[in-house]
Amino acid sequence: MWTKERLQKFAKEKLSDSLLVMVSNREPYIHVFKEKQIKCLRPASGLVTALDPVVKACSGIWVAHGSGNADKAVADEKSRVVVPPQTDKKTPTYTLKRVWMSKEEEEGYYYGFSNRGLWPLCHMAYTRPVFQHSDWLHYVSVNERFANAILEEIEGENAFIFIQDYHFALLPKFLKEKRPDLIVAQFWHIPWPNPEAFRICPYKKPILEGLLANDLLGFHLHYFCDNFLDTIDREIEARIDRERFSVFKDEKETLIRPYPISVDFTDTSSLALSKVVKKNSKKFKKEFDLDDKFVFFGLDRLDYTKGIKEKLLALDRFLEKYPQYIGKVVLVQKGTLSRIHIQEYKSLNDEINTLVEKLNWKYSNNGWVPVIFTRKDLSYEEILALYCSANACVVSSLHDGMNLVSKEFIASRNNEDGILILSQFAGASRELEEGAIIINPYDTEDFAEKIKKAVEMTKKERRRRMKNLRQEVAENNIYKWISKIISDLTSLEK
Repeated sequence: MWTKERLQKFAKEKLSDSLLVMVSNREPYIHVFKEKQIKCLRPASGLVTALDPVVKACSGIWVAHGSGNADKAVADEKSRVVVPPQTDKKTPTYTLKRVWMSKEEEEGYYYGFSNRGLWPLCHMAYTRPVFQHSDWLHYVSVNERFANAILEEIEGENAFIFIQDYHFALLPKFLKEKRPDLIVAQFWHIPWPNPEAFRICPYKKPILEGLLANDLLGFHLHYFCDNFLDTIDREIEARIDRERFSVFKDEKETLIRPYPISVDFTDTSSLALSKVVKKNSKKFKKEFDLDDKFVFFGLDRLDYTKGIKEKLLALDRFLEKYPQYIGKVVLVQKGTLSRIHIQEYKSLNDEINTLVEKLNWKYSNNGWVPVIFTRKDLSYEEILALYCSANACVVSSLHDGMNLVSKEFIASRNNEDGILILSQFAGASRELEEGAIIINPYDTEDFAEKIKKAVEMTKKERRRRMKNLRQEVAENNIYKWISKIISDLTSLEK
């Protein structure tokens, strides 16, 4: 099984002759002012968990947007800081290079083109993409600034550049124009749409040409790879090799590969057994009055792709059809506010608030309500406590590249009991269909029946399913994911 230690050793061996540069919009360590002191925080991110030990092992460079209010205070004159904070001399470190943006640039590049344009374009959730030329200009400018920051750091050295996500579709081309010898790979963490959906993008050609400057381009699923190749086939002049699963553009080859991302199964499983998680679990059971209830848990950003409304409507229909379960089941839904100053997200937040109030008024009984909706910030240990307190986890995404909540829930179930209700439109359903209850979130009637199936499932059947799910996630963990990418990256150099 792949572990953090095995991955670190593997990365050090494979990448020993080249500098590793990781690129992402979100930074792995954030410095903030707190009580007149500067604190260094590590964001709760599966991506950071996976990639941080690799960059440490290689003493590499991580280039990211400096978003913390104390980031500039700790960075040197070249916008660099050594991370993580040194606790002892044996702790491996690396350089975090921060790229600065004005509020106007962040609004245009991140909230504008990335999240009002590319995000809805790639997710089939029937939200209209918005493309504004001013946002596009900021997107181009920020991608170019990241390229200059990377080139400044590597200073002519051999380097592997590993770019994360849809914020940097143009970055590979900017890099290759000045350093064609670099090995550049990119992982697209969201779905790739079908050609008919993508063709509405007014900037489709520069985006596709930017992505084809990569030597290696990864997606979660084979299906997304097929969509990308079909898009290339229709939109630009290039030769597609279906046997090699690659694209030749201007005599340059780009390999297209599926890499299903995962979680750190071992660490999540171990932490779920800790005293702090057990203590928090008891706290939540008392605070939310969960004893003697069948508990469903949902963990989602407040995003229109996550199917929170559909989850609530299905619960409403379940209680309508089967009133004998009134007072006996509860949905604990953690909703994290996201991109709230984008109008679509504001409207969604208001709509969910209204729906929760309506359900709780309709079915409330002797102090019991069917939905406990919480927005408060929770630590990872508290999230694990809610996983452990629940009987079932409900993932009702309308479209999702993968969805790691489903895999985290599985990793937390050390007693091999529990039920995963999983949307067929989440990428994770391709791997987890043998053990999960698969739903179509648009089919409210069937969704309600699947809720009933979960409530009435026997313990023997629950354990059989969960055992299969845990074996799948344990074997195909986050470290196996990144090891495959490193292997393919280093083979390109040869």
